[in-house]
Amino acid sequence: MSTRLINILLVEDNPDHAELVRRCMDRFPEENLLCHVEDGEAALDYLFGRCNYADRRRFPVPDLVLLDLRLPRVDGLEVLRHVKNHPLLRRLNVVVLTTSDAERDVAAAFEYHANSYLTKPVDCERLGQLIRDLEFDRGVEPDPNKPENGKP
Repeated sequence: MSTRLINILLVEDNPDHAELVRRCMDRFPEENLLCHVEDGEAALDYLFGRCNYADRRRFPVPDLVLLDLRLPRVDGLEVLRHVKNHPLLRRLNVVVLTTSDAERDVAAAFEYHANSYLTKPVDCERLGQLIRDLEFDRGVEPDPNKPENGKP
């Protein structure tokens, strides 16, 4: 893995779970920038560079999205569907990080092309190994002023 900064978007509505992930990332040897949003609507705004997240210098397209499924406003699977259906964002690494180990949730996440699926509580070693194993590809950043296919 390269030594460049890894931009991570954590989409998690539970502050205790978010703090656990933050602590895991503090222990991770690679430099990372963790940005946290608390609902699916904010995640879509961040990912598509809209509203409060339009400034890509401050809010860069992430290399990795850690996505909870059970979110207020917009469900995590819906966020995943929009990301993976977008021509410029579909290559983003999205790891579902949720309390659900229900077979239907796992199947739905992979049907929508999640890169991986981890259940909470977070195992820092497993999360760290997963991140090390992912390929990070900085795709073309979407232009927030340009309409995209399948815009939510």
